[in-house]
Amino acid sequence: MMVLITYDVNTEDAAGRKRLRQIAKQCVNYGQRVQNSVFECVVDAAQCRQLQHKLLKIMDEDKDSLRFYYLGNQYQAKIEHFGCKQTYEAEGVLMV
Repeated sequence: MMVLITYDVNTEDAAGRKRLRQIAKQCVNYGQRVQNSVFECVVDAAQCRQLQHKLLKIMDEDKDSLRFYYLGNQYQAKIEHFGCKQTYEAEGVLMV
């Protein structure tokens, strides 16, 4: 399923900047960054719960915000992209 993860981390202090880096690092392990604090992740239910658990342990609930948007398995029809950044095929072939 496709899950859109967005976050807003308070970076007024060093601890906040560290949380921001840690959250981004975890999200990169599961998906593709599409904007500064927005990731598209194609995961199964267990991976999604695992990622959510990791992110909730990192964030400060009094200062930060974390959102999960569940687009499901038929996500291709739910996403439109406009603008200069190239889009990608989330389940396509990745060549390194």
